Amino acid sequence: QGSLDDARALAQNLGIQHDTVSIEAPFQSVKSQLAHVFAGRTEDTTEENIQARLRGVVLMALSNKFGSLLLTTGNKSELAVGYCTLYGDMCGGLAVISDVPKTVVYELSRWINAEALRTRGQPVIPDSSITKPPSAELRPNQTDQDSLPPYDILDAILDDYVVHGKPLADILAAGHDEPTVRRVIRLI
Repeated sequence: QGSLDDARALAQNLGIQHDTVSIEAPFQSVKSQLAHVFAGRTEDTTEENIQARLRGVVLMALSNKFGSLLLTTGNKSELAVGYCTLYGDMCGGLAVISDVPKTVVYELSRWINAEALRTRGQPVIPDSSITKPPSAELRPNQTDQDSLPPYDILDAILDDYVVHGKPLADILAAGHDEPTVRRVIRLI
C-alpha cells in the first residue's frame, strides 16, 4: 500500500496521470495454467518473476497504446549483479539510470527534493520512497537486502571491481568482508 500511496503522491506532485492496473487476475491465471507442470514444487523466484513480467506486459501495453516511452527502472547496482527481471523491470525503451549506482539514485532523489523545496516550496518525491527499505515487492515483507548486501557496501565493491578493475586482494585490503566480496563477484 505504501508504494501505491507514494506513486499517487508523486504523480500528483508532478501533475501527471496516475492509473492503477492490477496484475492479480493474470497472475492467478498464469499460475493456474502452470499448476500441472509445477505440481509438487514450492513457489519461489519463478512466481516472483512472473509478477515482474506481468508488470512489464501492462506497462508495455500502455506505452504502445498511448505512444509513450517506457523507461526501465534498473540502476547500475542492480544490473551489475542481475537483480532485475528480464522482460519485467527491464522492459522499456530507455534505461535512464542504468549507469547510476543505487546509492547515487538516493542522493539524486534527495537533491531533486531539495531543489523542488527551494523552487516550488515542496518536495516532489515522497520521503517514504527514499527512506523505506528498497524492495522489488514480489512477496510480503521482501527487501533487496534479503538477496544483496546493503547498497553502500555493494556499490563500493562494484566501484572497486567493475569501474576500477581492482583485484580481490585490493578490495579485501580496503576492509570489505571476504565472503561478501566473493558473493558480489560471483553475482557479477
